[in-house]
Amino acid sequence: MSEAPIPSHWAAQRERGSFALMRLTAWAVRVLGRRTMAPLLYLIVLYFYLFGRSARDSAREYQGNLARWSRRAELQPSTRSVYRQFMSFAEALLDKLDVWSGRVGRERLVIHDPANLHASLAGARGQLLVGSHLGNLEICRALAEMGGEVRMNVLVHTRHAEQFNRLLNQSGADNLRLIQVSELDPATMLQLSQCLERGEWLAIAGDRVPLHGGRTAMADFLGQPAAFPQGPWLLAGLLECPVNLLFCLKQDERFHVHLEPFAERIRWRRADRDAVIAQAVQRYADRLAARCLEAPLQWFNFYPFWNTQDPRRD
Repeated sequence: MSEAPIPSHWAAQRERGSFALMRLTAWAVRVLGRRTMAPLLYLIVLYFYLFGRSARDSAREYQGNLARWSRRAELQPSTRSVYRQFMSFAEALLDKLDVWSGRVGRERLVIHDPANLHASLAGARGQLLVGSHLGNLEICRALAEMGGEVRMNVLVHTRHAEQFNRLLNQSGADNLRLIQVSELDPATMLQLSQCLERGEWLAIAGDRVPLHGGRTAMADFLGQPAAFPQGPWLLAGLLECPVNLLFCLKQDERFHVHLEPFAERIRWRRADRDAVIAQAVQRYADRLAARCLEAPLQWFNFYPFWNTQDPRRD
């Protein structure tokens, strides 16, 4: 099978575009301020909307799947709803810049933690939190660090993370801890294990297939088969740590952080590894689908998520 060119993968398409958007909005915020530049933001997003056909189609497909799966006619996609999803993405980028610049206080953070995971794990060995590209996990990390309550390390897959780091540093994010995990070599595993032993938390997205050779598992998501990465669940088994879910959704100008218990451990043997991980992936996909209904326009995977071709190709 011939290799597909790298630009066909989400990491080469979506993150390059979103970095350009983030850089442009960051400049505008610094020069004009968020309120003053709001009209300009609409023009910026309109540009990316008009010239990003693949992203538009992907947003429309997501909205259509969500509407059919939930049987909620009001969620059917339209030109307006697709554009509003682009606007939600731009506003999420502004929120990231605001929180690192100290313009977002903890009074805007609402924590939903029915299992008391935050307190019960304080001082103990750390945990792995599996998040997603629904909502804005940057808010969780920044506000947690501002309060000094927990040290969170975000695990990322792509080389584009360095660009985002530089931009966030320019906006006041002096204490970022991003760890690239595209290659889980012994040195990386040791680093992650040491983080856990210090009581730190690791956060990783469970809805992005890495660029190079990532193992995947198929799951039913919003009524259609989709490929999800095995990486978070393989990592959890190797690190032998608790695994929980993390979501952050913006509602009424407040950020609602949801901590959900998932598993004390992900245990697998070589003989049953694929089956165990497939079960974990489906449970995760079910919870992600439920959260999508709470914030339908905050889904920020602007690439063909339900592409049934093998996403492991480079």
